[in-house]
Amino acid sequence: MFIVIGANGRVGSAVASTLLSAGRPVTAVLHSSDNDADWRKRGAQTAVVDVRNTEALRAVFRTGTRAFLLNPNADVSTDTDREEHATVRSIVAAVDGSGLEKVVAASTYGAQPGERCGDLNILYDFEQALAARSTPATIQRGAYYMSNWDEMLGAAKRGVLPTIIPGDMKIPMVAPADLGKAAARHLLERPCDHDVHYVEGPERYSPQDVADVFAAALGNPVKVEVLPRDQWIAAYRKLGFSAAAAESYARMTAVSVDSGFAMSAPFERGRTTLEDYIGALVAKSRGSHALPGGHGAARESRH
Repeated sequence: MFIVIGANGRVGSAVASTLLSAGRPVTAVLHSSDNDADWRKRGAQTAVVDVRNTEALRAVFRTGTRAFLLNPNADVSTDTDREEHATVRSIVAAVDGSGLEKVVAASTYGAQPGERCGDLNILYDFEQALAARSTPATIQRGAYYMSNWDEMLGAAKRGVLPTIIPGDMKIPMVAPADLGKAAARHLLERPCDHDVHYVEGPERYSPQDVADVFAAALGNPVKVEVLPRDQWIAAYRKLGFSAAAAESYARMTAVSVDSGFAMSAPFERGRTTLEDYIGALVAKSRGSHALPGGHGAARESRH
């Protein structure tokens, strides 16, 4: 049995779907009963569990042999660093005594030690905590989510692409579905000592590239508008971020931009191009008005 945390999210759902398509038994770990019936119809078992409930999560892990671990986002109105570190501690503690023979954990390009730098620090600590366990762990560091641009669809229709990334800066991006497929493949591989894999898309893209792809898909010009760095915190605050969360996200973005998003080699490439991703997004006509997340790490609907 394969246990998948975050099965209702973009990456987790792709992990579970890929495993089910391969004929593997899956337990989808859900925070709420939303989509519970849908997963059962698809052949998965389900477990509605708060991952902060260590004992309950360990009990779910004990029903399986391998697990996909993903640290869910905290509400941005809270101190996200504090809340997400607490979630990491619970997930890692649940692995102890679970009997799992292998885990695959979602992390991010640029993960590094430090404090108050969002995913870069939280997911690094996640990696290190797993490395200290006896359970073999594969770390999958993902690039900037292409889905970060979903919320820009409405603005792009009006001819503008707001961004906090320099307009001409090409960075690694990846479709969440490709991260899920790669993670499922790693789950099926033979357990080995702690290893790290990087995953990004077929090419690297800049916000200007994104604007051009939106323009082609929408049939109207789209202009990049870069928000100055000294306005980042205020912009996050306007979106409902707590003071602590806004500062953390802004620092995470600054470190990411200044480091070139910590591009790494070797890495594996997903197949989904930005043109394919945005073309499908436009076809579904989804979007809202928001600031694209600071870093674009391998997380659910944050970046």
